[in-house]
Amino acid sequence: MSTDEPSPSAEQHGHEHHEAEGPGYPTPAAMRTEGGREKTAYVMAPRVGMENDGPDFVGVVDLDPDSNTYSEMIDAVEMPNRGDELHHFGWNACSSSCHAEGLSRQYLVVPGQRSSRIHVIDAEDPRDPEMVKIIEPEDVFEYDLSAPHTVHCVPGGKIVISMLGDANGELPGGFLQLDQEDFSIDGRWEGDPGPMEMNYDYWYQPRHDVLVSSEWAAPNTYYPGFDLEDVEDGKYGDSIHIWSWEDREHLQTLEFGEQGRIPLEVRMSHNPEETQGYIGAALSSNVIRFYEDSDGTWDWDVVIDEDPREHEDWDMPVPPLITDLLLSLDDQYLFFSNWLHGDVRMYDVSDAANPRLVDQVWAGGLFGDRQDVRGESIRGAPQMLQLSRDGRRLYWTTSLFSSWDNQFFPDIAEEGSLMLKADVYPDEGRMELDEDFLVDFGDAPGGPARAHEIRWPGGDCTSDVWQ
Repeated sequence: MSTDEPSPSAEQHGHEHHEAEGPGYPTPAAMRTEGGREKTAYVMAPRVGMENDGPDFVGVVDLDPDSNTYSEMIDAVEMPNRGDELHHFGWNACSSSCHAEGLSRQYLVVPGQRSSRIHVIDAEDPRDPEMVKIIEPEDVFEYDLSAPHTVHCVPGGKIVISMLGDANGELPGGFLQLDQEDFSIDGRWEGDPGPMEMNYDYWYQPRHDVLVSSEWAAPNTYYPGFDLEDVEDGKYGDSIHIWSWEDREHLQTLEFGEQGRIPLEVRMSHNPEETQGYIGAALSSNVIRFYEDSDGTWDWDVVIDEDPREHEDWDMPVPPLITDLLLSLDDQYLFFSNWLHGDVRMYDVSDAANPRLVDQVWAGGLFGDRQDVRGESIRGAPQMLQLSRDGRRLYWTTSLFSSWDNQFFPDIAEEGSLMLKADVYPDEGRMELDEDFLVDFGDAPGGPARAHEIRWPGGDCTSDVWQ
């Protein structure tokens, strides 16, 4: 069901389309149609492993086409320490709390993957954010957790962060919970973790009492870089985990095996009536649909399967390496990035179980037919994606992770990565690279950086959840 269709049980759950009292929007359709064009982007930019190994920062990029600084970085919040490796970040509050009066989407929670340090940035003034709090690693290690990844605000005044390792960078990982008021640590979110050891990304749907988490590896496995022997030794994930949201207990593991090596980003339908979603298995280069059966158990199918390609500089076929994916707010289109091959794909998923390829854009990578934009060589390839709320502009950055960048696209370490854009025509099912848009993080103040995840001040399709 599209998020633009009225939900038969919206009134029952208190989410009929009316003005929100708290942060965000009462429905995905409201965000899509009323959210307005993005005029500012927050882009996290690590410097770990760069030739100029300075502190990471969160950059503020001007996306207002009527501005004389359009497509330029106009401000930055620099981290006070080196070596954080900012990776993913999120808001203190989103549309899951849209009826919670008194809350506002004001603070960015910005974790350091390598340091386990967690930063809080006040973005009340969207173009002049400032650091207001830092949770030091020692405070995180007290809960035998490290390597923070996905940040979601959750109903009930809390923030939950997936943690990929224990205090020593080994397994198991878990989840850390923060208080939404003062960002103090409440403790671990999970009660009974069951067999879950590896962790990575997660999505939750409280209406259906479910949280779905994915797997990468122990931090000490992926920090040094990628080694295929680690996959063969079972050190990388191949499963997702189903949890009871209410009881915080592990319920089920879906094992993909060779069909789902290294399942990363989890994207459930925005429509809160649906109990299904997609995950990209990076190494297997498959897109897997997971869904709840009528008996309450969960199942899965491979719905998109991509092939590796021969390359003269590789002694094995090169996998596409699906590293990020997202759903448009109306749940009609699925976009994902093939970081090694060098393309972004657009699928019509109106029939959720049978995705249909409608377009792709090539830019950089090992096989892209376009290797420069505005005269600048594309360093890396499409990686982290973010879609405009109206579904008409797709942005991406070209860095994955410091040690992995340095293995596969070493020029990023010297010259920094890029932020690019495609114009999307949802009514026609196509997209087109914007050859005039380029944000070069090689020119960042203080030296080149690795542009990574993107957030909009008003919320977006990868951070907002609806009840």
